[in-house]
Amino acid sequence: MFFNDKFIKDLSRYLIFLEVEKGLSENTVISYRQEIEKFGSYLKKESLDHTSVSEKNVMNFIKKWSRLGQAVSSQAHQISVLKSFYKYLIVEEKIDYNPLSGISFPKKWNNIPKYLTIAEVQELLDAPDTSTILGLRDKAMLEMMYATGMRISETVNLTTDRIIMSEGYVRVIGKGNKERLIPFNNTAEDFLKKYLSNGRGKLLKGKITTSVFLNRSGKKLTRQGVWKIIKKYGEKTGITENLTPHILRHSFATHLLEMGADLRSIQMMLGHVNISTTEIYTFVAKDKVRAIYDKFHPRSVRKE
Repeated sequence: MFFNDKFIKDLSRYLIFLEVEKGLSENTVISYRQEIEKFGSYLKKESLDHTSVSEKNVMNFIKKWSRLGQAVSSQAHQISVLKSFYKYLIVEEKIDYNPLSGISFPKKWNNIPKYLTIAEVQELLDAPDTSTILGLRDKAMLEMMYATGMRISETVNLTTDRIIMSEGYVRVIGKGNKERLIPFNNTAEDFLKKYLSNGRGKLLKGKITTSVFLNRSGKKLTRQGVWKIIKKYGEKTGITENLTPHILRHSFATHLLEMGADLRSIQMMLGHVNISTTEIYTFVAKDKVRAIYDKFHPRSVRKE
């Protein structure tokens, strides 16, 4: 798809702004570019200029993708990206109004994240054969993902110097290059130590890298590689219905909330900028909350 020169120039400068000024990660910048190019393709098809579109034009674009079955969360991301792009154009004096200023975000709660039960997580974490090097790696990685709620990108980018083994913490670089400390449990620590001592060196095969989780060639695992690993163990255990790349992260947050952790602490561990993003897990855990209420409130009529 070929865009006009003005659109290309504005988009290129905006992406540089995101990377240099805002400090967003490469993957985030790529996702922004893809959303804006998607919008640019729509404008080209409709013979519209990006600096003179109306709110109606934008809404027609969003409705088009909604009709194609786009998830509510994806629509919200789409709106967020375009709002940011047009705010940038206002600052750069390319336009004098934001056509998305009156467009509100769709309710994300309709698209509640799926998660595994504690029993299912246990089954998934027990699936790797730790007598093999790759199985030991997989066990350590899955345990760490569930213990910390790290994103897949954060997991593959984890380096040995960011593990504070003596204190049971890991220093994670998240979105926007922001660092956060996350504790991890004894089980994750035990298997991580075993992998680092007995597995990682054999995978390195003489190569030099600080990446923690390596593939069979001694190189850093990719996001696609992690997803294939999770999918493999999902098929092995028969847990396939709710499996997504974020499944252990969602399960981590949901289980913490169900066990009584406060929302602010979960927000910090997940690296969410806004508490509203973390609040979605309160909807996931509502059945647990209901059960606690029914069990302990003196006037509950649902007591067994």
